[in-house]
Amino acid sequence: MNWDDMRVFLAVARAEGLTAAAPVLKMDPATLGRRIVRLEGAVGAALFVKSPQGYALTDVGLRLRERAAEAEVAFNLAVDAGQGAAGLSGQIRIGAPDGAANFLLPQVCAQIQTDNPDLEVQILALPRVVNLSRREADMAVTVSPPAAGRLMVEKIADYQLHLATRRDAARITARGDLMGRAVVGYIPDMIFDKELDYLGELGQSGVQLASNSVAVQMQMLRRAGVGIVHDFALPNVPELTRVLQNDFALTRSFYLVRHQSDQQSERLTRFAKALKQGLRGEVTRLEAAAALTDMP
Repeated sequence: MNWDDMRVFLAVARAEGLTAAAPVLKMDPATLGRRIVRLEGAVGAALFVKSPQGYALTDVGLRLRERAAEAEVAFNLAVDAGQGAAGLSGQIRIGAPDGAANFLLPQVCAQIQTDNPDLEVQILALPRVVNLSRREADMAVTVSPPAAGRLMVEKIADYQLHLATRRDAARITARGDLMGRAVVGYIPDMIFDKELDYLGELGQSGVQLASNSVAVQMQMLRRAGVGIVHDFALPNVPELTRVLQNDFALTRSFYLVRHQSDQQSERLTRFAKALKQGLRGEVTRLEAAAALTDMP
């Protein structure tokens, strides 16, 4: 067995299937299938239970995954040791809720990549918590600090949310003006983090226009209704304006979560530092821009 076989095995184990693992490895599913069969032959045991629902690890596969993950950490540390103080290189994947992924991370990651031309940055936008234990990403931006797991957690920054509606909509000067207006928000049973459950604080029992995507919610608001939006997203949607600012405002926080085993990686630590600095600066810049648009 060689490390490349272990890399294929880990990707399929984490993706729970060939099709999902293929883009990560930049290989086609058929090739991955042959590689897994070859690896199982070398091990002398089945590593996966294959079904139409995907690839589930056998007991042997579970034991191998633990050892392969340890080898992966050691391999990555060896690669990092060769980078020294030079520019960052290789691939780094960040998981994030789609508010951050759409309105903050693109510009922050683009600047980091410009400063490090040999670096490949991937943004994984998911309407759920990114599973770092399965190595879906190297690190994640979250809105709640995880309560369990062998993880390192650092607070990045606070951010603000307000009610917003179209600039040309009928004026809203009191909460009573919200009556009869469609409320835009998350699909209630798909809210994956309690910090995203805004309706209780607004005193609303439901939404009339809903999506599990912040980007889709913003598109809904461009056409109708009123909803709670990130201040940092507003400069991207000039048709919207904040309302009831003195009556309703929310503060939430972003956290950077990393594998505890990665704390020895100089490369990931340097990237994490640049990411945190970039996100803090971008939140500050965009929230200031949103405030300027409220001025007469």
